[in-house]
Amino acid sequence: MKFFTADTHFYHEALLGMSDFAPRPFLTVEDMNQEIITNWNAKVSETDTVYHLGDIALYFTKPARVSEQAVLDILNELHGNLVLIKGNHDNRALFKFLDKNNYQLNGKPKFEFHDVGTLIKYDHRQYYLTHYPMMLGIAPQIINLHGHIHHYAVNIKENINVGVDTPETDYLSEKVPFGAPFSLAEIGQMVEGKRDDFNKRR
Repeated sequence: MKFFTADTHFYHEALLGMSDFAPRPFLTVEDMNQEIITNWNAKVSETDTVYHLGDIALYFTKPARVSEQAVLDILNELHGNLVLIKGNHDNRALFKFLDKNNYQLNGKPKFEFHDVGTLIKYDHRQYYLTHYPMMLGIAPQIINLHGHIHHYAVNIKENINVGVDTPETDYLSEKVPFGAPFSLAEIGQMVEGKRDDFNKRR
């Protein structure tokens, strides 16, 4: 199965607490990290693929290999093959470190990397997967899955925020635990729910 997420921001202490930007009611980054890991692994199996649309972590040390190893250790705890799309807080040095420590899982690399984004097709739709929201114009069969804006939503029905802080979970019939990636079925619910919401506004 395929899953989607963004903006995990592992180790990002400044995001802790309740705010309009990124509500994260945790006392420590360790609590936040573990909550994401637990909820991720409860939903995703080792044979699944998760598309992470940027901003994996915010943790920098000197020497850099200390923080890079800490991020790698967390990613190795997460089930599935990870397709990583570079966010504004993901530097190329981290991607190079992850690639250097890559390994085979399910007959393919644990980590796959994209600087800008990638495209998948499912159920007669095309999904453009990017970190930043894209303005695609009127293209009803093309959906942009993105992160970056945390607890905000783009006022365009073809843009779906899949970050862990997204408010667009309001379109889902069941609550998704914090940090659990979204399935294609849940993405479909968000797309249809946002479309119906926009149609009601006419």
